[in-house]
Amino acid sequence: MSFGRRTGLPDVDAMTPIVLTVSGRVTRAGVPGLCAELEALLSTADTEMTVVDCDVGGIAHPDLAAVEALARLSLIARRSGGRRLRLRGTPPELRLLLDLVGLDEVVGLADQEGARGVPE
Repeated sequence: MSFGRRTGLPDVDAMTPIVLTVSGRVTRAGVPGLCAELEALLSTADTEMTVVDCDVGGIAHPDLAAVEALARLSLIARRSGGRRLRLRGTPPELRLLLDLVGLDEVVGLADQEGARGVPE
């Protein structure tokens, strides 16, 4: 008789997280496409997921267009059942811009190192 070890938690279904990856140069012309991509992800996502992970580590030359895109993505997440946007891999330049315009607390900085999202 063999009593093999079960993997995972008993009676718990794994939920697939909602993940959006933003990379390259973000332009104002590209913002509607990012918004549509997030809306498509949210329409097929589990309704119990309260956080949208947004990987922004690949953004090249963060500027105000990137900040605008993240603000709009955050609004879309909130309007779809009160979800919130959580940024991952945030470049220091983008952190500083978000802090400058007062959006550092609106979008969650998942990997904060300093008190207000600015590396120490």
